[in-house]
Amino acid sequence: MADAGEASTPAPAAPVAATLNFKGILQQMVQLGASDLHLKVGRPATLRVNGELQALALPPLRPDELAELARELMTPRQIKEFAEQREADFATGIPGVGRFRVNVYQQRGTIAFAFRTVPHQTPLLAELNLPPAVGEICLRPRGLVLVTGVTGSGKSTALAGMIQHINERRHANIITIEDPIEFLHRDINSHINQREVGTDTGSFAQALRRVLRQDPDIIQIGEIRDLETLDTALKAADTGHLVFSTLHTTDATQTINRILSFYPPHQQAEVRFMLSSALAAVVSLRLVPRADRPGRVPAAEILINTAAVRDNIRDMESSLNIPELIREGTVQYGMQSFDQSLMGWYTEGVISYDHAVFNATNPSEFALRVQGVAGSSDTSWDAFQQGRSGDGSPGASGRPT
Repeated sequence: MADAGEASTPAPAAPVAATLNFKGILQQMVQLGASDLHLKVGRPATLRVNGELQALALPPLRPDELAELARELMTPRQIKEFAEQREADFATGIPGVGRFRVNVYQQRGTIAFAFRTVPHQTPLLAELNLPPAVGEICLRPRGLVLVTGVTGSGKSTALAGMIQHINERRHANIITIEDPIEFLHRDINSHINQREVGTDTGSFAQALRRVLRQDPDIIQIGEIRDLETLDTALKAADTGHLVFSTLHTTDATQTINRILSFYPPHQQAEVRFMLSSALAAVVSLRLVPRADRPGRVPAAEILINTAAVRDNIRDMESSLNIPELIREGTVQYGMQSFDQSLMGWYTEGVISYDHAVFNATNPSEFALRVQGVAGSSDTSWDAFQQGRSGDGSPGASGRPT
């Protein structure tokens, strides 16, 4: 009798009855506007729609169905990777349905899948309801731009929208290093080369070691996962390139602390100076359910690396005071906190009070501001509390809804 590891490896096997209508499940996923699909043994196929999991009215999945599906979707290289590591990442396109990012992994000795929908069309920033400051960040000549948030907060989609924004406005050579490639970009004004780890290059580190020899103006790194990747990104940004990447951090303060934590104590002074010079901006995202119609909107925290922010990052003697610096830079630089962003959406009637408070960084302070209990000297919230103007055009927040 085979053990759990052998049983789960998608190796050649005797034919089984093709009872799983995989294409039909994906069609339902697209029709319902689901962001994710989960397949595991003993449960029906389950979709994530507007952030909530919904099981389809289908029979529980069997081990042989998912093993057969793995053999159909994965290349020999991916099958080998899964056999060795018990997980693999790739992207796949299903004719007539769409394109999907796939993670296949093992749980309790059986195969499981997580699919993420990748839209056919690269999104525009205006369609993503991101603040105008994001478009301005994209057109900076150099620096490191980090898009952060938890899994499923829209980092990859926002990053694709930012690259598209540049593609429509600049004549630049853009090199992307992704694992896997999700959004497919076509050249408009920019020259875009998309490299997939495992297919076009061996690893992030390998690609980054040579990327500066490819005459890039802009570099997109799918995710910063290790010190070598981070170090290369910082140096590329510090030498005049515009570098985009993502981090799994919740806000700007945690992002800066995470970057510093990659380095040993004796390098802290050096890396603080390098980060303060190389960083352009941090865009942190949280997706919040809409109250006015189905869907979600992004609450966005925006940190721009101003002179005051640079000084705070460099100062070894004081702790980071990013929230206060964001508040001070709201009017002049277009920075905003999560709570200010949530206030704007709530005032415009796009999200409910309960969801706004649930996603707020400081729920008690947010509740007081809704009630009008706040210091009159703090004008940084004014634009977010004005809502929409009477003619239906966007209010001071400038965000489309």
